[in-house]
Amino acid sequence: MDRRAPGVLMIAGLFLAGVLVHARAAAPQPPQAQAPPAPRESAPIDLTGYWVSVVTEDWRFRMLTPPKGDYTSVPLNAEGRRVADLWDPARAASDGCRAYGAAGLMRMPGRVRITWEDDSTLKIETDAGQQTRLLRFGTAPAPGPPTWQGQSVAEWDLVGGRGRGQGPRAGSLKVTTTNLRAGYLRRNGVPYSENAVVTEYVDRHAAYGTEWFTVTTVVEDPQYLSQPFVTSTHFRQEPDDSTWNRTRCE
Repeated sequence: MDRRAPGVLMIAGLFLAGVLVHARAAAPQPPQAQAPPAPRESAPIDLTGYWVSVVTEDWRFRMLTPPKGDYTSVPLNAEGRRVADLWDPARAASDGCRAYGAAGLMRMPGRVRITWEDDSTLKIETDAGQQTRLLRFGTAPAPGPPTWQGQSVAEWDLVGGRGRGQGPRAGSLKVTTTNLRAGYLRRNGVPYSENAVVTEYVDRHAAYGTEWFTVTTVVEDPQYLSQPFVTSTHFRQEPDDSTWNRTRCE
């Protein structure tokens, strides 16, 4: 019997273990999971800047206060019509911000300033009514009392992208707003309730040698509407803040 066998076997075992350790070290490691880019970084369209609404339709509803009982094109149900008919023009001055809630705000003639509050929150300020909307990407905070602007959850709509936007990652901004204080769809008392859900799609595009965005607004309210109320509103980009003039709604 060869007395060297145990030593040879030990050396061979150590050599084999070394080879296995080296092989494992040399093997490609799976890539580390990376956090997705922040909504500001991944934005398919740039909505920041100053914009002015261009009133190309519904002029008499938007630029003027319609007469009592004129709710043409708004799909009010019987309860909605009853509440709208209670509006008193003589008390219109006391309506305060009822027409400046999120369900009707973007329909008001005026200007908006859009900035990033932080990497996950887009801020829209209006000069008409001095309102501020915070569009939060991700999970909304726990709801508090209803407010004029409610709680808005935003997301980039890249699947299909609604066919608009610029560049290879063209898409839309989708915003869903709930937890609203009851207000007016129009200044003549056409109502929406605290149960209303407002869904908006914002598309940026170029036309007539300048930049625009269009917001398509869908208001669903089982309390006062018989079907969704859909509007589209156009905003043209402004070069600076020279025409920015904020006025209070109350």
